[in-house]
Amino acid sequence: MKVAVAGLGYVGLSVAVLLAQGNDVHALDVVPGKVDAVNRGESPIRDAEIERFLAEAASGGRRLSLVATTDPEEAYAGAEYVVVATPTNYDPERNFFDTSAVEAAMDAVRAVNEDAWIVVKSTVPVGYTERVRAERGDERIIFSPEFLREGHALYDNLHPSRIVVGAPKGDAEAVEAAGRFAALLEEGADPAERSRQNPDGTVGIPKLVLGPTEAEAVKLFANTYLALRVAYFNELDTYCEARGLSTADVIRGVCLEPRIGSHYNNPSFGYGGYCLPKDTKQLLANYKDVPQSLISAIVESNRTRKDHVADEVLRRVNELVYRGVPAPTVGVYRLTMKSGSDNFRASSVQGIMKRVKAKGVPVVVYEPTLDAPEFFGSEVTHDLASFKSRCDLIVANRWSDELVDVAAKVYTRDLFRRD
Repeated sequence: MKVAVAGLGYVGLSVAVLLAQGNDVHALDVVPGKVDAVNRGESPIRDAEIERFLAEAASGGRRLSLVATTDPEEAYAGAEYVVVATPTNYDPERNFFDTSAVEAAMDAVRAVNEDAWIVVKSTVPVGYTERVRAERGDERIIFSPEFLREGHALYDNLHPSRIVVGAPKGDAEAVEAAGRFAALLEEGADPAERSRQNPDGTVGIPKLVLGPTEAEAVKLFANTYLALRVAYFNELDTYCEARGLSTADVIRGVCLEPRIGSHYNNPSFGYGGYCLPKDTKQLLANYKDVPQSLISAIVESNRTRKDHVADEVLRRVNELVYRGVPAPTVGVYRLTMKSGSDNFRASSVQGIMKRVKAKGVPVVVYEPTLDAPEFFGSEVTHDLASFKSRCDLIVANRWSDELVDVAAKVYTRDLFRRD
């Protein structure tokens, strides 16, 4: 079967590689460099499994029928499914996702192929799929949320927690197409996943065909719950740090409660990255005229956490001044949101950096993936040794063993040294 994918970000590329194991996949992107990299067997993004699969395919050690292109005709002609994985950045002025790239992709598909099922994998507002089906008079549009981690996107597709596809329950053809697409995703997963034992007693990968609006809600509510968990443990850490308690001891004691568990409990400077900030704000916008307190509190908690961390950094700067260090320099070790990633969109450390710079403190950034001399007016260096020697205080959202020799001047809340 021919399947097309629009967009070679971490969602689109991981889905393309997954499906290319058993289908003829043509992936389209507007950036020639990404297209050329994929066709050479190289990943344009940091993701260990994608890098391995593409390299093995290029050397003949793995079968992947995957071609990347910038030509919509080549990508979309004859495709039975077209997966749209273009970005939907949050627009703070409109207080909504900017879905223009999704609609542009739909237009490009229909200019070439009137019959393909368009599967939207971009994160969209609740109610979006039903609305565009009605506005366009196009009943061959369905929705399938992704539940992927940056840096581990293909791994999460190979080992999915669940597969969700949304199609109107009253449209039998769309429901059938949704079920077939769910089966395609399952076929690409690790074979062991089909016989796994789930906590609820079921066997295999849970597959849900829901209404499209329910599927959209699943995505936003899932990410907002994850943001809630991050915010909870960050506020726990804020309290312990302010009161001189051992955060690690408190977290261990709390998380031995089986209903809480010891996962996703490592403090940070705040939730960030591509998904959680925009998805929580989008869900909050969707709550217009619906009573709520918790969702707005989650969004506000992330701002409060950054304020607290910045205050702690500034307190340490003032201590250095008191000890006789003139004009201490603060170093930001990596802009990326988590280890093993090259993406620093909306990373929490940027919020800390901006707050510190606003107080006139000089800041130097060590970010080897950023090919630019400065970032928001601060010098960027790739020289780690020079960075360590020049900076009087180093701020790191996530710990790295590269910092062992300067640990005494590192400020981090990464207590368990994992994402």
